[in-house]
Amino acid sequence: MIELVISIVVVAIAASAVLGVLARSAETSADAMVLSQAVSTATAYLEEITLKPFVDPDGVEPEAGRASFDDVADYDGLVDVGARDQFGNALPALAGYTVRVTVTPSTALAGVPSTDAVRVDVRVTFPPSVDLTLSAYKTRY
Repeated sequence: MIELVISIVVVAIAASAVLGVLARSAETSADAMVLSQAVSTATAYLEEITLKPFVDPDGVEPEAGRASFDDVADYDGLVDVGARDQFGNALPALAGYTVRVTVTPSTALAGVPSTDAVRVDVRVTFPPSVDLTLSAYKTRY
């Protein structure tokens, strides 16, 4: 009888350990996908922004909306609650992400004055676990 009780206790402890590991694994299994989506979102925004000219081609500031942004500086202060495409259309699958863009003059590039270089930071958040910032530099020339 004692052997049976001890066996049950040992099996229960082993099962608890295995179930604990499985629960933790299930908890974090989606983290990689969420982080990957955040990186892809930040990369897409950063690419869109850095492909725009440094200097405003039409001299009109501010532009009416993201679809009409025509230079890097137009993106400064952009906040999208729910990721959007380059035309400003919501992407329903990425509705939980928030994207913030800052564009600031930079002296980080040797030999390039701050009037000719900006740093673009794209911050993507997905509460509670993702807070990611990707940065790039854009120069006048």
